[in-house]
Amino acid sequence: MQQSYEGLDRPGGFSRVRLLTPLAHRDYRLLASGMSVSLLGDGLFLVALAWQVYTLSDAPTALATVGIAMTIPTITCLLIGGAVSDRFDRRAVMLTADVVRAAVLAALAALAVTGALVLPELLVIAVVYGAATAFFNPASDALVPQLVPADALAQANSLDQLIRPVMLRLAGPALGGLAVSAIGAGWTFGLDAGSFAVSVAALLAMSPAPIPAGAEARSGVHEIKAGLRYVRSHAWLWATLVSAAIAYLLFMGPTEVLLPFIVKHRFADGARDLGLIFAAGGLGSLICALTIGQLGLPRRSLTFMYAVWTVATLAVAGYGLSKGLWGLMLASVLFNTLETAGTIAWATAKQRHVPAQLLGRVSSLDWLISIGLLPLSYALTGPISAALGARTTLIWAGVLGAVVTFAPLLSRRVRSLDHADAVAPVPDAPAVRAAA
Repeated sequence: MQQSYEGLDRPGGFSRVRLLTPLAHRDYRLLASGMSVSLLGDGLFLVALAWQVYTLSDAPTALATVGIAMTIPTITCLLIGGAVSDRFDRRAVMLTADVVRAAVLAALAALAVTGALVLPELLVIAVVYGAATAFFNPASDALVPQLVPADALAQANSLDQLIRPVMLRLAGPALGGLAVSAIGAGWTFGLDAGSFAVSVAALLAMSPAPIPAGAEARSGVHEIKAGLRYVRSHAWLWATLVSAAIAYLLFMGPTEVLLPFIVKHRFADGARDLGLIFAAGGLGSLICALTIGQLGLPRRSLTFMYAVWTVATLAVAGYGLSKGLWGLMLASVLFNTLETAGTIAWATAKQRHVPAQLLGRVSSLDWLISIGLLPLSYALTGPISAALGARTTLIWAGVLGAVVTFAPLLSRRVRSLDHADAVAPVPDAPAVRAAA
């Protein structure tokens, strides 16, 4: 039975639980509902893709190749996607991206079910899928401030950080394993295609999003350069992006590669214990999102962001220092909880302070930084861990990453954003549509 939100739209409904405040706005409800279903489908896809690749080619390099085929188009197209989302109706950009992803997944499902799928076809589908994602993500980030008022952005970002781990990392993979076992990878791809169809339906039901005021119909190259100039002119933006790029280079590869390696070789029931470690981190993320959604962010949210991200990165060293399961679970809780807190603060700062007509391009730069150096981080992890050992690599990755993460806070120009927030109230977003 579908939950009705009509009663919550009235005074005293959403206001009792601040995390639910953004859901008082009809278009945001539709956006969140559609994305929840598509994220659940993505969780199914993670399991089905691995199973299908190993069916076609029983070699780890095959799955790595598919991952590269999906990631490189995303990295390549992100700046273009950001420029497009700032020039056109962001809802229409997301709608187009979801239609493309639904179509290629439906094709993948048909090929897999009929037994006609070969690895080169899967690589082509991965390229198209990754390119479409590069347009969806910046547009999605930039659309949220048009759907909810400025004082509800922290709650909207908290809801996002609540939904993602539940659907993408917990429920989706669990259902994906059951689906692949019961109906096969091909039909599971079909379920993911259906999840994007639900997202398309939700986007179609939304009101057209107005093109941001000040958007200029100039060349894509000019618009990308304008976004870069804006980032360079604001210390809190470029310093955060640069420090994040270096920090991710230092700790993302070691965390993703070496933590499973350590668990596999240290514990008899490695798979189960790795699941417990991941689940502990996911639970921490959920609690964090609920807490910030209810209590809000501190007034000096940028300082808060750097502080929690610094401690979260330092927690990576805990993976190397811990010798027992409980220690690794605690490190996972610290890392994921504080990483989520910083992510909510960062998304809220961008949405409050970046002009609407530039937000898509700034978000695309953010996504580009987040994933752009991951291949290099993975590539360096192998030889460095071979030379230093897995535990030592994790320790130094956490310590050096924490130093780099904290460094921007030493700049007065970066801290000036918090000083401005401390003396000025947050204005209501002018482009927000009224709740239905």
